[in-house]
Amino acid sequence: MSDFSLAELDRRDSERMRNYKALLDFYQGIHWDGRERRGDKRLTFNYSKVFVEKVASYLMSGVSFAVDPVEDSDRGRAKAQAAETALHRIYETNNLEQLDFETEIDCAILGDACYKVIWDHERGDVRITAPDIQGIYAWRAGDDISRVWRVASRYRLSAEEAETLYTVKPKGDMGSVVEVWTDQHFELWLDDLLVEKKPNPYGFIPFIIYPNLREPKQFWGVSDLVPILEPQRELNRAVSQLAKILELSGNPIAVLENVEESEDIAVRPGAVWNIPEDAKAYLLDLLQGGGVRLHIDYINLLFRVLHDLSETPRASFGRTERDLSGIALEIELQPLMQKVKRKRLVRAAVYNERNRLAMKLLEKFHGDSFGNNRLRVVWGPVLPRDLAQLVANEQTLVQSGIHSRRRAMDEMGIKDPAAEFRLWLEEREAILRMNRELNLRASKGGTRGRDIESQVEAARNNLTEDEG
Repeated sequence: MSDFSLAELDRRDSERMRNYKALLDFYQGIHWDGRERRGDKRLTFNYSKVFVEKVASYLMSGVSFAVDPVEDSDRGRAKAQAAETALHRIYETNNLEQLDFETEIDCAILGDACYKVIWDHERGDVRITAPDIQGIYAWRAGDDISRVWRVASRYRLSAEEAETLYTVKPKGDMGSVVEVWTDQHFELWLDDLLVEKKPNPYGFIPFIIYPNLREPKQFWGVSDLVPILEPQRELNRAVSQLAKILELSGNPIAVLENVEESEDIAVRPGAVWNIPEDAKAYLLDLLQGGGVRLHIDYINLLFRVLHDLSETPRASFGRTERDLSGIALEIELQPLMQKVKRKRLVRAAVYNERNRLAMKLLEKFHGDSFGNNRLRVVWGPVLPRDLAQLVANEQTLVQSGIHSRRRAMDEMGIKDPAAEFRLWLEEREAILRMNRELNLRASKGGTRGRDIESQVEAARNNLTEDEG
């Protein structure tokens, strides 16, 4: 990494950084160019923010993961179970449910996002964070956009924080920290000072950079806001114009014809105007001729454009023009479902890679051994389901040997099927133990014992039906 230069970061990806700033401003409601002039009416209806958060909510509804053993043996299944248990613990200790949702919104706004997977020596566990993509720089390996050979992460710390963490005090109140990673080396810079240089302790770059939606052959992604920038601005302009018309209509304008000078002409109840004989006076009616209807129709057209380009139908807001359910509702929401599916293709690879790096760190620093496993992301349904019908379908599939119990729990949206199955086994063992105790008492109780025995037999039959 001897060829790395801090000055390179200031020149690198400058256009991408400007786009990030503009997209963040737009998401926060800065839609108008220039300053508002006196007398202007500028209304801002930030539908772009609503669309981003709505799609993120549908996308992140019920995400979980599973670990399947490659080796079909008791040993392989035990290792896979240990890996899944460890990943669930990491998920909870890092509060990844909240972090993933916040990162998803950030990714949809900017078009890109990033995770960092490192070892926390103080806690003795894996630490997962989501650095600001505005401080991430990546060097790709030739024409292979899937391979990154160097990553730099730049962020700012106060003088106190920098001195506490790195025992070096920056020149000013704030210091610029840059981490530079390759597979072999790690460098830490504070302002223009190289604080640390050493071999990479992990053996891999601990960053996972990914796009919101990827354009073909492009490394950086596309923001959800890009297609709706112009319709959103035009909607604000059209509504502001209509509001101005209605405001003027509520405060009518007096029009005088053939009058050279006018004084004391006021529009108020009971007002008397004195004008020459050949003059005319009237109030300007801006609402005549159905002009307002044209404005409203245009605004409705803009709403339709916004929904179409954002792939977020009106039905996704919980409102439809007619009662829909089942397949009809699914067809109505097809654009949203297709968009969510495209995003989940990207996110599944990201979450699996994140879990893979976490297991590598546990094996390296904690001494665990998880073997060779397949990682899966289990996504919840985008649309609401008929739970009773789903249970009946899965029961049939399990009894016929098509689905395993674990697969059925995945389909039901249970986040930790292995833990749920262990609880079921514990309950089953407790019931069988109780039955054995009742059976033992029945064998000593004569006639009364035969009654208890019949109760035990009934309990066994019920248990057999439950297992089915």
